[in-house]
Amino acid sequence: MTKLAEHFGNIDIYLFDQLQRGNIAPGMRVLDAGCGGGRNLVYLLREGYEVFGADASAEAVEHLRAVAAKLAPGLNGANFRVEPIEAMSFPDEFADVVIVSAVLHFARDEAHFQAMLGGAWRTLRPGGLLFCRLGSMIGLPEGAAEPIAGRRFRMPNGMEWYLVDEAMLLRLTEDLGGTLADPLKTTVVQSFRSMTTWVVRKNATGQV
Repeated sequence: MTKLAEHFGNIDIYLFDQLQRGNIAPGMRVLDAGCGGGRNLVYLLREGYEVFGADASAEAVEHLRAVAAKLAPGLNGANFRVEPIEAMSFPDEFADVVIVSAVLHFARDEAHFQAMLGGAWRTLRPGGLLFCRLGSMIGLPEGAAEPIAGRRFRMPNGMEWYLVDEAMLLRLTEDLGGTLADPLKTTVVQSFRSMTTWVVRKNATGQV
């Protein structure tokens, strides 16, 4: 492992961009909804951020607790909970930043997608930042993904993903009571998949 990787972990490059620009800063409370083993939290733990996480995988959360115990021994292991995003026990308006990275495209259907998104959004305080990376149709060549039902598609690698598009993300931003903090940014991986970065600032009158 390089010194750079040791310090930053396998952080999403677009999340790193938010850090570099000061949109995620020391003193903020950060919740990683669907945290997995904590790939996006290594730097934050090292730098003393108040970090929380939730994931449906007990194994992943146990791994993250071990990482946190090493990098931030003063942090309570109970900050990391075995809970699905749609049923997290964190209070409303709890966090300054909520990360939902590479999670929402695993929604089973529209209702599950809305439940996961709503579960993350309600924990975000007014003025806070929602950072999402999710599979999308934006820039994906026609026919690259095989329709299954609704917004569910079979991807070229055989996985089934729930895919959004630009119009849907813009509508959701407005419906939630948010404002785009950045323009939508999409990376297309050689007709294999399309990943969009959706960063939303919660308005003072945004939905809980």
